[in-house]
Amino acid sequence: MAGKKARLLRVQLNPELLRWAIERAGHSPENLKNKFPKIVAWERGEVQPTLRQLERLAKTLRVPLGFLFLDHPPTELLPIPDFRTAGWVKHSRPTSELLDTIYICQQAQEWYRDYLVSTGEKPLPFVASATIDDDPYEVAAEIRERLGFNIGQRRALPTWTQALSGFIEQVENIGIVVMVNGVVGNNTHRPLDPSEFRGFALVDTWAPLVFVNGADTISAKTFTLAHELSHIWLGKSGVTDSELFRLPDDPVERWCNQVAAEILVPQESLEQYYNPHDDIHVEMNRLARVFKVSTLVVLRRLFDAGHLDWNTYKETYNRERDRLLSYERKQAKGGGDFYATLRRRVSPRLAQALAASVYEGHTLFRDALRMLGISKIETFKRFVQNLRRP
Repeated sequence: MAGKKARLLRVQLNPELLRWAIERAGHSPENLKNKFPKIVAWERGEVQPTLRQLERLAKTLRVPLGFLFLDHPPTELLPIPDFRTAGWVKHSRPTSELLDTIYICQQAQEWYRDYLVSTGEKPLPFVASATIDDDPYEVAAEIRERLGFNIGQRRALPTWTQALSGFIEQVENIGIVVMVNGVVGNNTHRPLDPSEFRGFALVDTWAPLVFVNGADTISAKTFTLAHELSHIWLGKSGVTDSELFRLPDDPVERWCNQVAAEILVPQESLEQYYNPHDDIHVEMNRLARVFKVSTLVVLRRLFDAGHLDWNTYKETYNRERDRLLSYERKQAKGGGDFYATLRRRVSPRLAQALAASVYEGHTLFRDALRMLGISKIETFKRFVQNLRRP
């Protein structure tokens, strides 16, 4: 009874903290009224919520309850460097979706690193093996060789989706964890916005991790993966938007873009396949099929090679970008195989290690379920069975 009375007690709430928490979660008091009818009065300081109401509100806004009792709104900073630009201005505040995604990946990486060390694995020699003073063409050639990234083999693949899947598999095969997810964990009510970030890299000599925003287009995901791979080689963790249209001011992003473009479309191969006498629209689509990359990557490479002037490049790029966004969003489909989706989200490499550790008795089912974002042991067992499928 005493506990019940305590929960019915009104809690003194700082309106400034409430406004911060609502804005942080991307809400407004108006769209929370159905769930919290008195929230406008709370914000004005006219009425105070009960502890139970405040707990529900904190859960809805995805903010730690303790934050609502602070004197001033906390400054939440990205835990890794920020290489993004929006209109060439740094983003001012990361969303809770981006922050939580980074935290989830950092926790998974920490577990995987400890697992690798405990099983006697050695550090990966290519992590932080390059500097921005190195020639991007030479570094890209080294990455392609280590991956076994063959332009001829990619050309033979029938779809861009298969090309991306093959690329991810090649990156994982050399020891890099690749997570592709369009939501926070498995929460479909918390989508990730590609306009905020396209990916990030978490550098570690044992367990380097690349995250690709799965809500982005297929063509953008391919370039993002190559870009974040360049960050691993450089040894620079960070959140990126991997903008193709312009050369970033940041020397790290500029170098990584150059390496990524050269990985996907080697200059030497481009010159071999390019027909300067054909219409640019016909040619960029043909070259996109040859290299299994976005037409936007092809356009950038043609501009870098001096085959397009700035005005032609700018007009064609903007028109093609709008066309691709419209087309790929129409093609996007929800649903699908839950276990295949979970496999992509958590990384096949990490999932295999987690399954092995659980069945060897080194990791508790409880901890494995938490890492995977699932609640039932039976779901975990079925997931492990699906991992064995090709």
